[in-house]
Amino acid sequence: MLREQFSREKLLKMLRKMIEIRLFEERVERLYREGKIIGPTHLYFGQEAVAVGVIEALDKDDVVISTYRGHGHGVARGVPMKAILGEILGRAVGTCKGLGGSMHAPISVEHNIPLATAIVGSGLPIAVGVGLAFKYRERRNVATVFFGDGAVNTGAFHEALNLAAVWKLPVLFVCENNLYAMYTSLKNVLAAESIAARASSYGIPSYVAFGNDVLEVYETTSKALEKIRDQSGPAFIECRTYRQKGHGGYDFGTWYRAKEEIEEWMRRDPINMLTERMKAKGFITDEERKKIEEEVAAELDKVVEEVLSSPFYDYEKLPSLVYANPP
Repeated sequence: MLREQFSREKLLKMLRKMIEIRLFEERVERLYREGKIIGPTHLYFGQEAVAVGVIEALDKDDVVISTYRGHGHGVARGVPMKAILGEILGRAVGTCKGLGGSMHAPISVEHNIPLATAIVGSGLPIAVGVGLAFKYRERRNVATVFFGDGAVNTGAFHEALNLAAVWKLPVLFVCENNLYAMYTSLKNVLAAESIAARASSYGIPSYVAFGNDVLEVYETTSKALEKIRDQSGPAFIECRTYRQKGHGGYDFGTWYRAKEEIEEWMRRDPINMLTERMKAKGFITDEERKKIEEEVAAELDKVVEEVLSSPFYDYEKLPSLVYANPP
């Protein structure tokens, strides 16, 4: 059942964003297989509801710290797909002028994504620093940091949570628990009953949400943000989801995961789940969803064509991007 507070317009917006992420990643995967992308790329297939559910609940002035699997965060936040794809393909139209590549593609100061980091867990202490700045300036904004389940076994995870809790900083920690850190199953490396249980041990209000349900993610995020803004302290959300592809573009994700497990999660595809609930409410038809997909696909056709025909950044201008040059 759909909650009454979700209007048709809001649901259509979230559905379209998830479809944009999915079709965008399909194009990225195709370009990678064709050899047009140099370097690693980590796809967001299956996790669309987390990015859209969380970011839809944020204010535009809240800051987002992303990860190397961050294309979806950028699309959900409204970063132009041309700029994200431009970065992935190393072109000057990219978010970082094509110099950062896929793992830094969501970065956009204009959209309050100042960092997308390639180092596992490294965004957590950065978010704590942003939260400290917000508190120091007496602003009601929140620093939201995304990270995977692999990051919870890093020292930075524990240091960041502890400091945020001690100083009561406005930080929202969002763990995208897709059950695998590269090829390692979470059940082999986590003794606690949940990742959220680790966060609660620091006295942080912690929640577990089904990460394939965009409405549950949105509602949980809204609840966490209310606590943060009212109590000036951090909150933690563990979103249990599943990446439908492998760890990176080079990994098909099948040799270390059971076929039955993959099939079970594919039946709980986040886009199809929302579509079926909207259809039951009379908010959308199969034809209307198909039209959305066709519109997004046409937009992506144009984006891909424009990016592939755009230039790389001028080599001679590279020194102008360095803060300090030797004499």
